[in-house]
Amino acid sequence: MRKRYLIEIAQNDQMIVFCPPSLLQNKRIKRLAFGSKSIAADFLPHPDQDDRIVISRVIQKALLFPHFKLPLHVFHEGENLYIGPLVGIFTAGFTLDADQPIGERTHFFSKLLSVNKTVGALPFVFGEQHIDWEQGTIEGYFYYQHGWQKHEIPFPNVIYDRLPNRRSEGIPKLIKVKERLQKEYLIPWYNPGFFNKLDVYERLQQEGSVEHYLPETHPFTSFSLIETMLSKYGHIFMKPKNGSLGLGVHQIIYDKYEGDYYCRYQDKSGVNRLRKFTTLEKLIHTVFGHQSLERMIIQQGIHLLRESTRPVDFRVHTNKDEFGNWRVTALAAKIAGNGSVTTHKRNGGDIKTIHEIFPKETADLYTDKLSEAALLLSEVLDKNIEGIIGEIGFDLGIDRNGAVWLFEANSKPGRSIFTHPELKKFDFLTRQLSLAFAVFLTEQSLLHPEELYL
Repeated sequence: MRKRYLIEIAQNDQMIVFCPPSLLQNKRIKRLAFGSKSIAADFLPHPDQDDRIVISRVIQKALLFPHFKLPLHVFHEGENLYIGPLVGIFTAGFTLDADQPIGERTHFFSKLLSVNKTVGALPFVFGEQHIDWEQGTIEGYFYYQHGWQKHEIPFPNVIYDRLPNRRSEGIPKLIKVKERLQKEYLIPWYNPGFFNKLDVYERLQQEGSVEHYLPETHPFTSFSLIETMLSKYGHIFMKPKNGSLGLGVHQIIYDKYEGDYYCRYQDKSGVNRLRKFTTLEKLIHTVFGHQSLERMIIQQGIHLLRESTRPVDFRVHTNKDEFGNWRVTALAAKIAGNGSVTTHKRNGGDIKTIHEIFPKETADLYTDKLSEAALLLSEVLDKNIEGIIGEIGFDLGIDRNGAVWLFEANSKPGRSIFTHPELKKFDFLTRQLSLAFAVFLTEQSLLHPEELYL
């Protein structure tokens, strides 16, 4: 079992590190490391304390170790003792406001960083402008005792990608920072990049074990493809390959008795619309205008379970834990708003626990089915997508026959489900594990680096 130790600062200038005797047993340790910095020192047993490591202020200064009174993990490799891990959370959108340094996302980051005591890690937030490449240091934002502090620290052991959107992800200088830290400094970087819906579908389709969860999905090629899918399923969804938050999703329904086409969507002013057309061509030209349909995918419509006539789907969060294993960390039911094409809260949807809308036996059965699907899909995606993935948010549906369907997988899942009072404890768990995974990654990068880059 890993153990955590408090790091205390002694007010002297000796190059000595006092450790619990058990930590030094049968080991030759000559250097102490924090992030990318290390220093030679003498290591002596501290007979009275088995829960702390004592370093001098000169060692603290050399390592740029900020003295927060938090228990941290210790890793031993060769003649080095590493304290940490130091976890860099990379993002964009910083402001000059000391109380709101990351603008409207400051509250999210303060909650994320506040789990540090339960994780045994030292997380900080930074952007590309905070890196001093020549000195090998970063001016990092720490959240400690209900306030933000800036400290100069070494490059971190691992980096957690929290870029806010696809636009920031495509900025050339941010791409360069990521490449440099990964390739030149060999820092593991987890949760890189937003998923592309079609790419995810095609990769999952190659795995027979999850094929039954996938609705038929194609890139838009022609009106005849839509006609074929409509005759097969009665209704389809058109959605952007790189969309998020339910934006740009359209449901097209074909009434085979009347020969009419219906389109349900949200217009530019945020109003849910349902419009009727006599031909598919008229529908496409009226609703989509001059938009490029090449950026859209066409997906089989599923006859979902309903709550008082409104469709229900489910958000399932999975996270890797401190041992690198996938776990289901949150599950919520999302009920579509009146006339809405999606179940998103911003479109008038409601968030409920699964036990609020189904009898206990049914809710337990559905929970098991959804959890089994989410864990299997997590493992398959992890295996088939480049980079190190630490968390996924799945949008899953259950049809009237009880079959589970995957609609979307999100590498940076939204957190609107956690506004529900009964889901707040899962909000904490997802934040806790997203940083606990950094402990596992640090250990892997120090002790088994070859396993990270297989």
